[in-house]
Amino acid sequence: MIRIATLGPHGSDGYRAARQYSPDAELLLYNRIPDIINAFLKEEVDFAFVPIYNTREGEIKEYFRLQELLSSGYWIDNLVLPIHLSFGCLKQENASFSPANIIGRGSVFKQCEDYISEHYPDATLMSVPDIAVAMKDIKDNNRLDFGIVDSEELLLEHGFEIRDREIAAHNRTRFAILGENLSGSTGYDATAVITRPLKDRVGMLVDILGEFTSRGINILDLRSENDIKTQKLQIYLEIEGHIGNESLQKALKTVEEEVIQEEDSLRLLGSFPRVDMRVKKINTFGFIGTGAMSEWFADRLENEGYRTFLTGRSTILSPEEMIPDVDVVIICVPISVTVATIQQYGPLLKDGQALLLLAGESEQTLKAAEECTSQGVELMLVHNLWGPQAQSMKDKNATVVRTPRSGSFCSEFEAFLYKHGADISQDSPTQHDLLMGVGQKLPTTISTALAMTLKQHAIACSDIGTHSTLTSLYGILAMARIHNQNPRTYAEIMATGGDGRKIVRSFAENLLQIVAMAEDQKIAELCEIIESSRSHLSPEFLAEHMKRSRAVDSVLTKAAR
Repeated sequence: MIRIATLGPHGSDGYRAARQYSPDAELLLYNRIPDIINAFLKEEVDFAFVPIYNTREGEIKEYFRLQELLSSGYWIDNLVLPIHLSFGCLKQENASFSPANIIGRGSVFKQCEDYISEHYPDATLMSVPDIAVAMKDIKDNNRLDFGIVDSEELLLEHGFEIRDREIAAHNRTRFAILGENLSGSTGYDATAVITRPLKDRVGMLVDILGEFTSRGINILDLRSENDIKTQKLQIYLEIEGHIGNESLQKALKTVEEEVIQEEDSLRLLGSFPRVDMRVKKINTFGFIGTGAMSEWFADRLENEGYRTFLTGRSTILSPEEMIPDVDVVIICVPISVTVATIQQYGPLLKDGQALLLLAGESEQTLKAAEECTSQGVELMLVHNLWGPQAQSMKDKNATVVRTPRSGSFCSEFEAFLYKHGADISQDSPTQHDLLMGVGQKLPTTISTALAMTLKQHAIACSDIGTHSTLTSLYGILAMARIHNQNPRTYAEIMATGGDGRKIVRSFAENLLQIVAMAEDQKIAELCEIIESSRSHLSPEFLAEHMKRSRAVDSVLTKAAR
């Protein structure tokens, strides 16, 4: 029979957590966390349950100090238990009962602090290590002026009257489960590590974090404190991913060897199924479109614990079969066929689902979606300004176009983008397409025309660098980037509709006007145009982008050496 060490008494939160994990296990109940750890280390039990976090109380800091004592075994799993606290007392006739003293375990007073402050601000709070012994004392001595805070089940079991239920809303405790062997990967895991006491070094914490963020690895929890004995810094990290993940292994190796620079400075506490204390409403995403961008997003959503399905013309599972079984449908297809895809599949969505459009054009796509889906379907457009080659979303631009029908599902997807570091802008449909005309449509058009011009005049690529300033190289670099990737992507960008077309047309008209003025030697008029445009561009904008251009110049200069 499995033996589990946990916090008592019978009926306590620790007892209920262990019983929920293994209903038939033999439970050994203790009053202190150190006693639980010792029982585990002495192999008196197979598993140990240790509370580590409460949504109202926060971190239970004593646990992290006890990690030093965990010389064997691993953190292998978690259990999140809803905590239902009630207020009780001995049965009495006094309807307006006001206790002089309130007893409870130390942690519960922090969890129901608001309730006690509002209802019994003058009562003396008495923290007890063994709540069962305290309740027996109250009953044996008929202490009518005592109130008790604990679970309803425990209060009723010991014969107390319930005066108030659910006195601490949204109250949940996370228990760490300690076991002998490291747990395997589930695909949705986290890894906990703690450093040995470290020597002081400027920027240590920032450099450690940088090794994870540069690889697109998210830090779920971080805490630093001074070791009690040595007063040296100790850092605790809880990181997304299993210790078997190659990218995570490389990050930890670099942290130990190149950042901390101390042998055996990191200690693995364990890997375990990831715990999300937030409430998620979405369970499943279904993609229409099987391209690289769909796979990119599906992979990261699965890493967040969502189920994903990819469907298209060549998949066994068709979009028609997939749509009824998912919470959110994501359309991610080439721009030129987005509207037709929406019109084909939008009517199949039912109220209570969401339709997300990963698209580069907003006005026509949202109009089509609004027309062919019912009012109960959530609707939002997201334009991610990065490709599937990107390692992460960190500091990448993403435009979100919300609609009156954007609800909690849409907000949850936006929170997913935010969590992974995307730089999110909120646009209207018209504003999105106009700005995309400036940011994508026009630069792509110019780069394409520039390459055509080089070909037309038989200009050798090897001669371009020798006759360019650093500034003129910017356009050459953009041209090279576009012509080094999938031409369909950029053809789709140039062919987008919406207000972005105004930008390209205006540019073409202005370019012809400037060319004519330049050929006619109208230097004064050209200066006036530059001065007039400068007045439109704010001094802050010019200063910031001049600073960026100098940074690029520096990189280009070094690269040319």
